[in-house]
Amino acid sequence: MTEKGTPKHGDRRTTIGVIGCGYWGPNLTRNFYQLPTSRVKYCCDLEQERLKHMKALYPNLEITSRYQDLIEDSEVDAIAIATPVSTHYPLAKACLEGGKHVLVEKPLTGKVSEAEELVDMADKRGLVLFTGHTFVYNAAVQKMKDLIEAKEIGETYYVSSVRVNLGLFQEDINVIWDLAPHDISIMNFLFGCDPITVCTYAKSYIREGIEDVAFLVLQYPNNIIAHIHVSWLDPCKIRRTTLVGSKKMLVYDDTSTLEKIRVYDKGVSIQPHYDTFGEFQLAYRFGDIIVPKINDVEPLKYECGHFVDCIENGTVPRSDGRAGLSVVKVVERACESAKLGGAPLLLERDEGGKR
Repeated sequence: MTEKGTPKHGDRRTTIGVIGCGYWGPNLTRNFYQLPTSRVKYCCDLEQERLKHMKALYPNLEITSRYQDLIEDSEVDAIAIATPVSTHYPLAKACLEGGKHVLVEKPLTGKVSEAEELVDMADKRGLVLFTGHTFVYNAAVQKMKDLIEAKEIGETYYVSSVRVNLGLFQEDINVIWDLAPHDISIMNFLFGCDPITVCTYAKSYIREGIEDVAFLVLQYPNNIIAHIHVSWLDPCKIRRTTLVGSKKMLVYDDTSTLEKIRVYDKGVSIQPHYDTFGEFQLAYRFGDIIVPKINDVEPLKYECGHFVDCIENGTVPRSDGRAGLSVVKVVERACESAKLGGAPLLLERDEGGKR
């Protein structure tokens, strides 16, 4: 980039290369392809059948099994990585060393030390390091944050999230690394800070050594407790977050097509005055259920557009490398806690724990 706000190549669209054409890479390709501010030049994958499939969908694409081709091409401004977690670090490092802006699917890396190195590299080179935490670009999650910040629900007491289904079993990571980053990124975004402690109970039922069900408890500042249940062993697909406040309660159901968020005007309080124990009672409130209007825009479309905008305008991404690093720290400590039988562990936090 030149001066802030000035595109690197004048009016030319940001040129993108995508590494990984398996599950998520085609979605990235589609969204970048449809953006008026970007063009996709390359798709890279080791599987020739996947490359042929992408070429059939987008005839103008160049396909290759060598990720180095993307790095060596001076036309390529940025590279999106959607490959197995174990490859995130070496691929992102090579791209940054080659002077490319990088989007890495969640989690950013499989180790804290690797994420720290990538963040440092991007900072020193003035490059955008972007973590694919798609849910922080979800309109429903943004609405939740707006309601929290406007004190519509009062003071936040606790949040509980369930992300379960039957499969998909991963070969190289456990269910915590696979699913929990979604909910951790959401909670860090909602509260604007990182958790203080984490404790985890997890078990391996299908394959020894690879946990397929886990329960995490995070302690956030301001006495907020967060509970996360993730599993590959559940008969139902559930993507639900419940947030309880002093005034109202909120349920976010990502599987709902029409009512993503419901706000319940429900609560409980102690009567301020009573003379005898018999007069003591809790006051329960049962009010209206409100369904806020949510802008129905594909979160990944917003994410990809934000990535390009950050490259062209020098702005800090909502899910930058530091946000990705924060999630990796929580996941790594969560797995350590699970190995210790659920022992609560402190998390290393930046000054104030703010991001």
